[in-house]
Formats: sequence, structure tokens, C-alpha cells
Amino acid sequence: MTPTLFGRWQTRLLLLATVGVLVSLPFVMGWIGPGANSVSFWILAYVAIFGIGWDVLYDYLQKSRWDRDWPAVYQLLAGIWELVFVFCGVKLFGFLPIPLRKEELSPGAFLLHYSIVWLAVFITSQSLMRIIFPRWRFRGGEWL
Repeated sequence: MTPTLFGRWQTRLLLLATVGVLVSLPFVMGWIGPGANSVSFWILAYVAIFGIGWDVLYDYLQKSRWDRDWPAVYQLLAGIWELVFVFCGVKLFGFLPIPLRKEELSPGAFLLHYSIVWLAVFITSQSLMRIIFPRWRFRGGEWL
């Protein structure tokens, strides 16, 4: 079954609030990347907030496909698009506030954090969600 819009939102928020936060903790603690700060949580929040909006577009695009399917390669493209959007908002143009000056945020650290979080969320959605919530797929991605 393909995910409904409400199922996309639930899954996105659940995975970012659990897996995303757990994977971001080493970055916030300073174990990975430069210095301990909360920028990683800000980036995670922006991905969640803007992702809710992007999911409306993704849902529309998915319904226009003949098979109503959303293959994994489209998830990869969506992840790259969200990376570019949040990076431009935080680093290049600075219209998304973070607790650092935009010059202090390393592009490498941003890319490393985003990539690891995205990969962890993707792998969890493709494997662990199907184990923990066996009926998740058959309810259009809704887990409540």
C-alpha cells in the first residue's frame, strides 16, 4: 500500500523524533563534528517542519504516477532536494535562524550530519518500521 499524506506526516515525525534525535546526539555532544551545540537539533527541526510541506507535494506527485508508487530512488531525490533547501536556508542565504552565525557552520559538518540522519531514517523506514509496526504499510503509513 502506498502511504497516505497523514501516514507520511506521522512516519516522518516519528522517525525524526526518535531516530533523528538519537543520531543527532553525538553531533550535539561534540563527539562528531566541531564543538557541542544545538545546531543539529535546529536542522532536524527544519527538516521536520519543511518536510511536512514537501510531503504535500510528494503526495500529489505520487498520485499522478500510474502505479501510485513512490520508489526508493524518489526518496533519495527528495532527500537531496531537502538537503539543498535546508542548506541554502541555513548557510547560504541565512533565512533560517540557527544559534550560530552562518559563517561558523561548516558545510562538511552540515553534510555529514544530514547524510547520517537521512540514511538512518531511510534504513529504519525500510526495515525496522516493518518489524515494529507490521500493519504500518497496510494502513497507508499511519501508525496511530
